[in-house]
Amino acid sequence: MTMPDWPGSWTPGSHTADGVTHPTYRRGTGPGVVVVHEIPGLTAEVIGFADELVEAGYTVVLPHLFGETGLPMSAGQVAKVLPKVCISREFTVMAAGEPSPVVGWLRDLARTLHDELGGPGVGALGMCLTGGFALAMAVDTSVAAPVLCQPSLPFPVGRRRAADLGLSPADLDVVKQRGCSVLGLQFEKDPTTGTRFDTLDRELGDAFIRVDLPGRGHSTVTVHRRQEAVDRVLGFFDDLLSG
Repeated sequence: MTMPDWPGSWTPGSHTADGVTHPTYRRGTGPGVVVVHEIPGLTAEVIGFADELVEAGYTVVLPHLFGETGLPMSAGQVAKVLPKVCISREFTVMAAGEPSPVVGWLRDLARTLHDELGGPGVGALGMCLTGGFALAMAVDTSVAAPVLCQPSLPFPVGRRRAADLGLSPADLDVVKQRGCSVLGLQFEKDPTTGTRFDTLDRELGDAFIRVDLPGRGHSTVTVHRRQEAVDRVLGFFDDLLSG
């Protein structure tokens, strides 16, 4: 793909919460959306998708949690970054029934953005390894529009992990009590998402908006981008963030 002019018009910054600091990049005007990148990092494909959100009228914040920035997705980059993420204390890749510690930092980032911009809340979109983070972020009332793109944690080894949502039972209860809509996107033959969309169907009922794309792709809005997926995300944000 064409390499983005990076960081170009994106404004570098950082966010600190509970003594943890991560770089951020921000661009756009309008309601806020936090886009959490996939493995192997803040790739050219993730930036390209974020540019689409900016052009659609959103203030987008890109936290940089691991890997490099601005490079195209590649198997070599994945192989380089994945082992480091798996041993990082900020990410829970195998344990069921608990969120990754970095979710607390992301909730604070979303809350800060909402405090600044106002409105009904902000959007939160995670993908792949961070896909379930958007659901865990929705425990905080600042997140009005959570989007789960191919959520892959915990790694679907065994039935329990394959069905797990990557958050505690107490946090799931909070999300259910809030009653906010949740959008989920996956390819129907993607093994990395396990059966957690079935869990979401059961736990959230009509509040879960499920999009199953045909085929064996993985990255629904980036590397294996489908226009249907992007359109559903844009429509979801428009419905919930424009009030």
